[in-house]
Amino acid sequence: MDDEPGADEPGAAGSAEPSAPGAPEGAASHDPDRPAALLEFMSTGWAPRADPLPERHLSAPFRAARREALARRFPGERLVVPSGGYVTRANDTEYRFRPGTEFFHLAGSAEPDAVLVVEANGTSVLYQAPVADRSTPAFFTDRMYGELWVGPRPSLEATSARLGLETRPLAELDELSGKARVVRGYDARVAALFDTEDDADCELRAFLSELRLVKDEHEVGQLQQAVDATIAGFEDVVRQLDAAKATSERWIEGVFGLRARVEGNDVGYGSICAAGAHACTLHWTDNDGPVVDGDLVLLDMGVEGDELYTADVTRTLPVSGTFTPRQRQVYSLVLQAQEAGIAACRPGADFLDPHRAAMRVLAHGLVELGVLEDAEVALAEDAQHYRRYTLHGVSHMLGIDVHDCAHAREEVYRKGPLRPGFVLTVEPGLYFQPDDLTVPEDLRGIGVRIEDDVLITEDGCRNLSAALPRTPEAIESWMAALREEQGA
Repeated sequence: MDDEPGADEPGAAGSAEPSAPGAPEGAASHDPDRPAALLEFMSTGWAPRADPLPERHLSAPFRAARREALARRFPGERLVVPSGGYVTRANDTEYRFRPGTEFFHLAGSAEPDAVLVVEANGTSVLYQAPVADRSTPAFFTDRMYGELWVGPRPSLEATSARLGLETRPLAELDELSGKARVVRGYDARVAALFDTEDDADCELRAFLSELRLVKDEHEVGQLQQAVDATIAGFEDVVRQLDAAKATSERWIEGVFGLRARVEGNDVGYGSICAAGAHACTLHWTDNDGPVVDGDLVLLDMGVEGDELYTADVTRTLPVSGTFTPRQRQVYSLVLQAQEAGIAACRPGADFLDPHRAAMRVLAHGLVELGVLEDAEVALAEDAQHYRRYTLHGVSHMLGIDVHDCAHAREEVYRKGPLRPGFVLTVEPGLYFQPDDLTVPEDLRGIGVRIEDDVLITEDGCRNLSAALPRTPEAIESWMAALREEQGA
């Protein structure tokens, strides 16, 4: 997935449509004028508000431990981690806000424009915009932050109680200056407050990626919840396949998206609902093609939970409910490769070991399919001809981001050993393009990928998504049962 845009880039945080000349802060160009009498009237007649403080969030002690680890890594330094702001969709409308990954991992706040500062003495302070209460017209004039436009925001006191973190008004951040390390790419205004060095900032971001590699028990629980919701979403889709046949892949996307919004925050990434030859496009997200009996449909989808941890699961299903012999042959080969990859997931193994194990199976299987002549020749480092039909790596880290820990050093991630607490995908695939003359004609247009989310344990691994059927026989039985249930 692409990195998030920086606040100094077009369409990024802080780039909301400017107010019309003379309009109140936060107003849009098409808003009607507000006479003084209206402003005065709106400021009176409101009942007093009872705001009991929330209970401490279950994740608070885990986040505190992460902040302590960060302070130990950079002792005597100020560390600045912004949440980012709204991203403009068009004119004065914004995309739904999602806080920066590093910020949320450390603070747990979903507020826009907030900033976590870990001071040189190791203490942490969260800077956040105060509530837009009835003391100024902003509560009904400001489209982006006004309470009557977007709903109430948590008070500083409520945030502090919930997160176990000292919380101060955002305006006080402007009083800080001097040398600091800053997580860049989220808020250019915040970064400009401090004296920073590119190498130092990159080192900070790398450490925060590496800090997310090992999941604590709370994170594993969040990932399991996201996976369980994702499995329910796959079941929803199977029940609705007849409706998808009558419409398009968009029906599948919409059905899964409903589950993601009901049981989580959203989808964790753009759902891939690829029927027929669209399955040969690795990141097919247009999802506007036909769903036809006799074809396979490749579904790569994941629910992002309320704490932003996302699942990433793929199944390739026969639209009719039954694999053809040739489809079953390809599917079974990919499944055999995945099982070899999962078997290679154990502490101390190289991150790339699951990939290597899966690729050997695929290369030899491609010979049996009549695609390659010699597996060992194809596997040679100076040839790698098998990659024409599989294209991508088998694994990536998973967490708050679907491609998590992306700024970790190569020797710790891609060329490093697996450790207990790592969560990674295992997702081999075969893709026979519809116009590829190097493959038998009856394979062209078939694309198959199988993906599960795997936790490295002390003595091996645990497949978090094992409850979703994988074998051809189990898939056919599962689909038949769901469709029978739907018909009843």
